[in-house]
Amino acid sequence: MKIGELAKRSGLTAHTIRYYERIGLIPYADRDRSGQRDYDASILVWIEFLDRLKTTGMPIRDMLRYAALRAGGVETEAQRRDLLERHRERVRAHVAELEASLLVLDTKIAGYAGKDHEDEKV
Repeated sequence: MKIGELAKRSGLTAHTIRYYERIGLIPYADRDRSGQRDYDASILVWIEFLDRLKTTGMPIRDMLRYAALRAGGVETEAQRRDLLERHRERVRAHVAELEASLLVLDTKIAGYAGKDHEDEKV
């Protein structure tokens, strides 16, 4: 598929796709006879995984490390697993922090239920 189609299907811009390719997050695409990028549909699965890593706050340096390990094949599976396990622990800690913050918000919102306009400090 051409870069425009990949952009449409992945939700990334063509600029972002070219950037990811340049820095090594996605492999360089094959080129067709006219020199245009021609991506295999399987790249969509990889891009979706990268998007999940980004959504969970994985730093780009770790995403690049994972991509490099992935390119190294099955010999790097233990290293990839370790990287993901460490990231998972950071994500879990962040989720716990968000849940605690959500509880504070819920408590504050509940305090407003049925109240007249009273002066508050917070």
